[in-house]
Amino acid sequence: MVDMEHPTRVLEHIPHSFAARLIEHGGTEVAGPVLVAVDLSRDSRAALLWAGRQAPNPEAPVKVLHVLHDPAEAPGKYSGKGSDSGFPMIDRAEEMLAEFMFELRDNHPELKRIVEADTKVVAGLPAQTIVDEAVKLSASLIVVGSRGQTGLARMMHGSTSQKVTLLSPIPVTVVKAARVG
Repeated sequence: MVDMEHPTRVLEHIPHSFAARLIEHGGTEVAGPVLVAVDLSRDSRAALLWAGRQAPNPEAPVKVLHVLHDPAEAPGKYSGKGSDSGFPMIDRAEEMLAEFMFELRDNHPELKRIVEADTKVVAGLPAQTIVDEAVKLSASLIVVGSRGQTGLARMMHGSTSQKVTLLSPIPVTVVKAARVG
């Protein structure tokens, strides 16, 4: 896990870490893209910014993925402005991702990898879908945000970042946004 206040400091060693993968590959970087999975939260924004600034292999393109999850898990997440009950959820998710990316690109035009990043919305179970998409892309790294849920919230919903780390044959970096206040 990367501490965004001290981005070069590793807080926790994760199975399939990038360093371990470099050793497995004889110290050479894999040329695939960096897949950044976003849920449109503050933590996924930090993950995307980290990938734009610090992900290994600066020549690797960034691919941004948003998984359209079961609406029962987060009711109202994809409801829009005004009355849009007939608006397909996938279209609303794509619109929300476009707004998320527009804001980041507008605020960080210096981050070429983010400005040029391709985006994709896919429906599915988040952790497995993230891993499946990374494998399809031959990604060299998966970057996800961590909300740091504890207690009942973690028991009820689980940790997507933890599940991705456990399922992935690809190195995973988990980024946590600095807490304010």
